[in-house]
Amino acid sequence: MAPPTGLHSSYYCTLPPNNHHHPGVSASDRPSPLKDTVQEEHLHAVCHLNHLLTMLIILAFIILFHIISATLLFISTINNAWWVLGNTYTDLWYTCNNTCHPVENSDSKGAAYLQAIQAAMILATILCCVGFFVFILQLFRLKQGERFVFTAIIQLLCAFCVMVGAAIYTAERKGFQKTEFQDGTYGYAFVLAWIAFPLTLFSGLMYLVLRKRK
Repeated sequence: MAPPTGLHSSYYCTLPPNNHHHPGVSASDRPSPLKDTVQEEHLHAVCHLNHLLTMLIILAFIILFHIISATLLFISTINNAWWVLGNTYTDLWYTCNNTCHPVENSDSKGAAYLQAIQAAMILATILCCVGFFVFILQLFRLKQGERFVFTAIIQLLCAFCVMVGAAIYTAERKGFQKTEFQDGTYGYAFVLAWIAFPLTLFSGLMYLVLRKRK
């Protein structure tokens, strides 16, 4: 049995017309039924193999795409490089120079924007990981022809959370940063968060149009 794949394909193999009973073909020119049957079986086998390889490549691409999205979310959420000023790096959790210490007043009411960003990025990372395992589960449990709607919803929610977190940081970073840090620049972890947004969005839309096929 062929392994399940995640895309409903319109790929079909066209076999040559059978001319056993064609009135314009003489009996001497007609291929033997056994030879014709062997040729048809060979073409069917080649067709099935090509189709299987295509589906496996697409499936590998989808899984790799999802893993890359999750990796970017982990890096952007954990790594200490959302904002850079000289040798000082700050993110959602710590401010580091030679040593690291928690972002000042990050647990106060005045840091509500920062707390919202923290929650959004954590939730996005969790949803992306859950979406991957749900996809693997649906890959083997869905009926033929059904779409990966549940996985798509999870990924779209993940994309929404990433967008919310990165957008709030872009608009409100001065509200929870010290004055001496406000002349810095965005770090690579912030850039990775924005890159993860279109990746997770595209991934969710891709799951939405996929169909399971044997």
